[in-house]
Amino acid sequence: MSSLYKPFSVSEGPCKDAIVRRGRTPLQHPAAMTRIPSADAPTRTFTPIFNMYPGQRNLAAAAIGGRKITHPWKAILAGGIAGGIEICITFPTEYVKTQLQLDERANPPRYRGIGDCVKLTVQDHGLRGLYRGLSSLLYGSIPKSAVRFGTFEVLSNPMRDATGRLDNKGSLLCGLGAGIAEAVLIVCPMETVKVKFIHDQCSLRPRYRGFFHGVREIIRDQGVRGTYQGLTATLLKQGSNQAIRFYVMNLLRNWYKGDDPSRDMHPLVTAMFGATAGAASVFGNTPLDVVKTRMQGLEAHRYKSTLDCAFQILKNEGPQAFYKGTVPRLGRVCLDVAIVFVLYEEVVKLLNNVWRTD
Repeated sequence: MSSLYKPFSVSEGPCKDAIVRRGRTPLQHPAAMTRIPSADAPTRTFTPIFNMYPGQRNLAAAAIGGRKITHPWKAILAGGIAGGIEICITFPTEYVKTQLQLDERANPPRYRGIGDCVKLTVQDHGLRGLYRGLSSLLYGSIPKSAVRFGTFEVLSNPMRDATGRLDNKGSLLCGLGAGIAEAVLIVCPMETVKVKFIHDQCSLRPRYRGFFHGVREIIRDQGVRGTYQGLTATLLKQGSNQAIRFYVMNLLRNWYKGDDPSRDMHPLVTAMFGATAGAASVFGNTPLDVVKTRMQGLEAHRYKSTLDCAFQILKNEGPQAFYKGTVPRLGRVCLDVAIVFVLYEEVVKLLNNVWRTD
């Protein structure tokens, strides 16, 4: 048997270089144990190959040559932390946006604009009134951001090239997938409860005394389905939201880094790119957000479906109604996306220093 095998050497050439780059000596590396026959030799000689799948080679190369691949569990943790901090900062703008969208033109409008909405809310309920519904959104924002960034990394890591760069088409598809995942798992029930809480505050006799009491009342009256009102509109909104945001953010990041994928981005640059991505998503899908809000309000029973809701808004209030609340939403979303992307990137950097996953 020994006469059929010719010893081989990896002490020279590309094999040695590849092994040394991976921090092993030739005898320590798995390549020394895996051989394939060489067809052009009169005797059966063998050449070493590496025991590594193509996907593993891509991930390893990305970790060495460019932007480091983010481990999904790091993305989940960093996303959750970023989402929790962000919502505490920006919730009042979300409150005002929702109130203006619910202030239907069919009835005498209660608010004359953003400032009037803030003034009347503080006058009637104090500063705490601007944070009504925060608990439901806070309980949901942490897992929402965790699911969003975790899903994005899971989907995008196999699509990155050897330098860790993700192309624009890939970012659009991965963002769409992340948006759909967060819509089904977190956003739809969370947003339904939040909208009902805010709408309930406008009633003469508010029913809900707190988050858990409100959820219990909603489920008792309408079942679990009551927390999934407007699911179709939420899927459309969140899917398009994250597709646009991740696409624009990735487009700007690739442009900024150019031919140097390892170039570091200052937090201010990340914030500007995030705000731009947020603005693009606002102008791109505010009509879907208006329909979603109506489908989740206390008067959702007036609409037969998402399409019927959109038709009634167009018929009774005109096309401009699809952009009610755009200005407060624009301010909130730009700030939201800028903060989230900055916090996410910084938390990931911190985790990379204390949590080794390579």
